Amino acid sequence: MKALTSILIAGLAFFGSCRVAHTCTNLIVTKGASSDGSVMITYTCDGEFHPHLRYTPAADHEPESFVEIKDWSGKVRGKVHQVPHTNAVLYLMNEHQLVIGETTFGGRKELENPDGLLHYWWLMRLALERSKTAREAIEVMTDLVDQYGYRSTGESFSIADKHEAWLMEMIGPGPGGKGAIWVARRIPEGYVCAHANMSRIGEFPLDDPENCLYSDNVISFAIEKGYYDPDSGEPFSFRHAYNPPHPEMLRYASSRVWSLFRRIAPSREWSPDYHRGVENAEPYPLWIKPDEKLSHRDVFGLMRDHYEGTDYDMTQGVDAGPFGSPNRWRPMTWEFDGVKYTWERPISTQQTGFSYVSQSRSWLPDDIGGLLWYGVDDTYTTCYVPLYCGINEVPRSFAEGSIRKFSWDSAWWVFNFVANYANLKYSYMIKDIQKVQFEIEDTFLALQPSVEKTAVELSKKNPELMTRYLTDYSISHAELVVERWRELGEYLLTTYNDGYVKDKKGQPQEVGYPESWLRSVISSRPGQFDLESWGDATAQKELLD
Repeated sequence: MKALTSILIAGLAFFGSCRVAHTCTNLIVTKGASSDGSVMITYTCDGEFHPHLRYTPAADHEPESFVEIKDWSGKVRGKVHQVPHTNAVLYLMNEHQLVIGETTFGGRKELENPDGLLHYWWLMRLALERSKTAREAIEVMTDLVDQYGYRSTGESFSIADKHEAWLMEMIGPGPGGKGAIWVARRIPEGYVCAHANMSRIGEFPLDDPENCLYSDNVISFAIEKGYYDPDSGEPFSFRHAYNPPHPEMLRYASSRVWSLFRRIAPSREWSPDYHRGVENAEPYPLWIKPDEKLSHRDVFGLMRDHYEGTDYDMTQGVDAGPFGSPNRWRPMTWEFDGVKYTWERPISTQQTGFSYVSQSRSWLPDDIGGLLWYGVDDTYTTCYVPLYCGINEVPRSFAEGSIRKFSWDSAWWVFNFVANYANLKYSYMIKDIQKVQFEIEDTFLALQPSVEKTAVELSKKNPELMTRYLTDYSISHAELVVERWRELGEYLLTTYNDGYVKDKKGQPQEVGYPESWLRSVISSRPGQFDLESWGDATAQKELLD
């Protein structure tokens, strides 16, 4: 019998590394909300881990073959029956333009089931291998947990194909329980949805199977556990039953949804009260209609957010340091003099392992229509490279490397080098990074119509040549980006060495610190840096005393 392919094992290792963070952000854009008719998903997978980009070819399997399900140590925990045929999968998009993302909301701790077999990443991977559409993926995932059990905590899944997009939320039944409790809602055409580590589905229709699916026990289980009282007169809410909001959660998760919505529909009034935990504040809607249809360039920008221009702008204030860095080092929460504090949690964070913006496009052949704009490390300093779902290899530098050892051969380490070095003089270096970032991404966007026109023509005459063409284009341009980022790292190192800033002639200049930050230093340590006071013997003695 056939065991799990090595590529799926690699997928397990990648998602296993993500589990410590539980910090991801997704945006779902329906075709009617995008400027070109694409269905789009964004996914930032945040955590301190080294991702490896993988491709799994389509395969036929013998009867009675199986997939081995392994734990973190590599021990086989169980087996899942294999299907006769599995799809080709490029990371988290398959050959039919089906794509899946997720964020972990955790939910009620007592509902985690250690006796279940399948963690959420197994469900995602198996669904991509076995499904052609978003609805099929929902059916595959829910059938699998019914048969083998669900092992993860609460999860929100973004699931999209070339026609429609869904949000599915799932949580376990507790130790020894069967299956899972779940609900899935189709995002209405022309709308967008966002989720970020908090359950987003509240009330839902019970009689609209075209747009809403759910497990038979979604309400009865909540009643049995005491999470919902049907005699209360209140409508049932999945979110309130299985992931009751509290102020710390709202600040951590809903702030990101708020920031996406305020930028997508700025014509509306977006109060911060809900994500600041104000009692009886109005929750943000599950989906909204954008003021203007979104391009994939717009969506790139949405994932590069630190609450700029708001009261929570992470590039401002003493916590941003002298050079306006939006990065805050972990832990996020701490105590000082008996008071608990927390940093803001932005969409764009230095802890991101990888992110993508997907495009699924119904008017193109699947091999060409499915596209992952893929980047590693922080969304703010990464560069998204185009990877078509019809390719049959991946760029080597995105598939190699270890978090335990730096290597210029690893794209993840190259991007980390640039991003980490930029923290030394962020307000200066981020401009250099973004100049290269926008230049490359704009070039890719400009090339896209011609590349795809050529690919479509080849698909009619020679499909194998089309695959080679898309693969060569994706790999060569991804590797060129990595090489350009190595050069960028070297440029930043020499230009800003030892705190100087080299001018156009290569001469180091002393630029010091911003006036606003110097004022803070002087006010916090009065007299210490004052040369005039230090020259006065009396004042000098008073300072020393």
